[in-house]
Amino acid sequence: MIVIKNSSEIELMSKSGQILAEVLLLLEESVKPGISTAKLNEIAEDYIMGHDAYPTFKGYAGFPAAICTSVNEELLHGIPSKNKILKEGDIISIDAGVNYKGLNTDAARTFAVGEISNDAKEIIKITEESFFRGLPHAKVGNRLYDISARIQQHIERNGFSVVTDYVGHGVGRELHEDPSIPNYGRPGTGIRLRQGMTLAVEPMVTAKSPSVKVLDDHWTVVARDGLQCAHYENTILITEGEPRVLTLKD
Repeated sequence: MIVIKNSSEIELMSKSGQILAEVLLLLEESVKPGISTAKLNEIAEDYIMGHDAYPTFKGYAGFPAAICTSVNEELLHGIPSKNKILKEGDIISIDAGVNYKGLNTDAARTFAVGEISNDAKEIIKITEESFFRGLPHAKVGNRLYDISARIQQHIERNGFSVVTDYVGHGVGRELHEDPSIPNYGRPGTGIRLRQGMTLAVEPMVTAKSPSVKVLDDHWTVVARDGLQCAHYENTILITEGEPRVLTLKD
């Protein structure tokens, strides 16, 4: 069931989204060669808890940390570790959620660690751009897959692959709500978008093959071909006019 948010819920999600946007900016500043992913987790958790909020991911389905830290060929759900030290040339996808007074937002970014290759720069750029290609289609009366199709088109036209095993989702009182939002689809299909829907739209992109697998830790999702991949996500609100991105800094 799709949950339409009322004005008070939207206000709380807006606050949650701003905390999350600030966390991601702080983490972007903190990502550098020599830092551990456990330290990044500590920075994020301290910031979130210090703003009268809670890191949604911590304990969710048993996940042990406040954020997901996925390095290079890791796409999703990487577990922070004091033994995972970032080095020059790495890229890291950080996915995080914030629960503020019972309402959640969800967002992700892929960051460069020092100087990175041109190929790495390109996959990060195209992944982020694909979100913003889909965003203008997130309007009342449009179909859900109008968003998905534009994301897919931009990714594939630039020579990358769309991961199909994982998708975006509704978000609100629960981290994962209906509807599921794939990063592929046919324009003019899917449910009609309605005012008050809150959606986590999240392109997940691999360099070549879209095939992924889960490691033995039962969490970390990696590209089977071992190539770097990228992830970009925001929580958006469907309004009467243009969509609002709740997890970008106002």
